[in-house]
Amino acid sequence: MSFPFCVIICLPLSQKKNETMRLHHILAIGRAERYSPNSVEKDAAIFACVYHELTRAGHLVKVIDESRLGAIPPDITACITMGRNPLTLDKLDAFRRRGGMVINSPESIRLCCHRRMLDTVLRRAGVRVPDDEGPCGYWLKRADGTAEGPGDIRFAPDSDERDRLMADMRRGGMNDVIVSAHIPGDLVKFYGVCGSEFFRTYYPGDDGQWKFSDEEHNGRPHHYPFDMDTLHDMAEKSARATGTVVYGGDAIVDKDGRPTVIDFNDWPSFSRCRNEAAQAIAEAVSKRLR
Repeated sequence: MSFPFCVIICLPLSQKKNETMRLHHILAIGRAERYSPNSVEKDAAIFACVYHELTRAGHLVKVIDESRLGAIPPDITACITMGRNPLTLDKLDAFRRRGGMVINSPESIRLCCHRRMLDTVLRRAGVRVPDDEGPCGYWLKRADGTAEGPGDIRFAPDSDERDRLMADMRRGGMNDVIVSAHIPGDLVKFYGVCGSEFFRTYYPGDDGQWKFSDEEHNGRPHHYPFDMDTLHDMAEKSARATGTVVYGGDAIVDKDGRPTVIDFNDWPSFSRCRNEAAQAIAEAVSKRLR
């Protein structure tokens, strides 16, 4: 994902006279392409929309791809970031130590990108996540990072295939692989901004927008009835436990209407609700700056 390095000022004279409004210099750090598998354009689009909303609110915004990020300039008071590169997160750590605000925080990004630690944190927070064992197959996922390609997530219909895939993934250089039982049901994607009213859910089986073909294992959705407030509560618990403001994830709703969180991510593409999400994200940033 590539952005020009630019500054836009959208501040009417009448707003300049408003003593209650403080102008902030915000650095928006875009996600490198390797961390956006099959989502480069979508990730760029949500970031562009948030950029537009923040400039409309009167902030000065500089946009840069994380692959070109150097030292964060001293005039920057806040950063918004989709970056996941360890070097990016280290620079954001230094920025926070000097008093800067970051959304999402480097700690939350590291946690969301480490499936093993994420699973532990969600369990401790009381969020329903998949069991290790089950009768309907297994999912094997790279545990020390997010999926960068289809080979980082694999499905095994039985324990023999699970063991074979585990060995194959480890031979391929994955030192840590997490195994979860497959849950039959409807795959539901959710998107939210922590602490706000913005929360949206979608069935990828309805619109055919798959990141990888793995999602098709659950088939076309049955649209089992479920309580939206319950899923929203689980998502907010996940966000608070990980410290993630801008979030998304996947849940399985079984035939009894019980949602189980199978994935939780920092700053997804919001491709199905981009404009609404951009407004909610910009409002959350402005609120924290105030």
